[in-house]
Amino acid sequence: MTKALSKFLGATALIATLAAAAALVPQPAAAQDGSPFAAVMQINGQVITRYELEQRKLFLKLLRAPGDPEEQAMKGLLQDRLAADQAKRFGIRLTAEQLEQGMEEFASRANLSAAEFIAALAEAGVSMETYRDFVGNGLIWRDLVRARYAGSFTVSEAEIDRAIANGTVNTAMQLLLSEIILPAEGDPEPQQELARRLRAEISSEEAFAAAARRYSASPSAERGGRLDWTLTSELPPQIVELVLALGPGQVSQPITLPNAVAVFQLRDVAEDTTAQMPPVELGYAEFLMPNTPTVQAEAAALHARLDSCLDLHAEARSLPTDRLKVETRLVSEIPADVALQLAQLDPGEYSTAITRGGWRVFLMLCSRAPRLEEGPINREAIREQLTSRRLTLLADAFLEELRSEAIIKTP
Repeated sequence: MTKALSKFLGATALIATLAAAAALVPQPAAAQDGSPFAAVMQINGQVITRYELEQRKLFLKLLRAPGDPEEQAMKGLLQDRLAADQAKRFGIRLTAEQLEQGMEEFASRANLSAAEFIAALAEAGVSMETYRDFVGNGLIWRDLVRARYAGSFTVSEAEIDRAIANGTVNTAMQLLLSEIILPAEGDPEPQQELARRLRAEISSEEAFAAAARRYSASPSAERGGRLDWTLTSELPPQIVELVLALGPGQVSQPITLPNAVAVFQLRDVAEDTTAQMPPVELGYAEFLMPNTPTVQAEAAALHARLDSCLDLHAEARSLPTDRLKVETRLVSEIPADVALQLAQLDPGEYSTAITRGGWRVFLMLCSRAPRLEEGPINREAIREQLTSRRLTLLADAFLEELRSEAIIKTP
């Protein structure tokens, strides 16, 4: 992972917008002749090659997109082909200026120019054409959905009023999850493969617990991976997105985290109709300790000396500045591996589940509190959000309709 690409951790939400998942399709077998340009799937006569699939898969891995990279890559390429067919019918085409603007906007989310982002991708083995096609096809799909449903609905003032009211007292969801965390310091593919196998084999809570005790590197392993009830607002968004689609007892697709691959089993879900749901803000500290055989005992001794996170500054006084980081951020802005551990802690508690190279991260939760927004209400911004939400639902139905009508062949 290059330094430039490692800055791109906030891209998951954009992936969901530009590459909305199509309905599940049969996964193709590897091309038998070994050619990178052999077809792995045909959609209405249009070919998806092994090269395209591997490129999209690598691109999603670099962006740490949720879900299984190969499955998500195939879904995205399928959507691209279906959208291209429909764009011709509607006469929708991107200009060079629109495509350039879209590529610049996407790259800007990593504080890079498009040229810098393309160079970073090239270092990791992803071609400029893969990036261009990903952005361009996403923009075409957006314009196609808008063209199809423009004027088909309006957002009323009453709906905006309800959204404002619901924004202060929403129904909070609580999840009862079990986890398996598989450490992956380098290429995550071997752990992705193990996670896919576990997902296919596990059919009960008992089987998941046994697998967690055997494979998981999380402290929850000794409890069979079982976590306590956790509010969705306290979990990384990409994890919530996947597990809310599960039924009780089902196991999620593998989720790529920094230096790890995770799978989750949903044990139960509940509502808390009295809970407030503003964004949750966490104060936390990350203190790097040499990952020696005695690090767990040293971490316990360190924690015994601390009254609060502020005391860590004294511990790190003579050390390089990069050994200690103390900050306050929204849950949605925190790297997924860190946010997942913090969700299991109370203020003052710590975890040593995360490693980075030769370091063990002493992760301590300093505070957890809602961030209350102030200022006048922007009704037009709320109208735009409601419109976007409704268009997303219509787009999902439209995509399913196109998929069901398509002629899809695999070798």
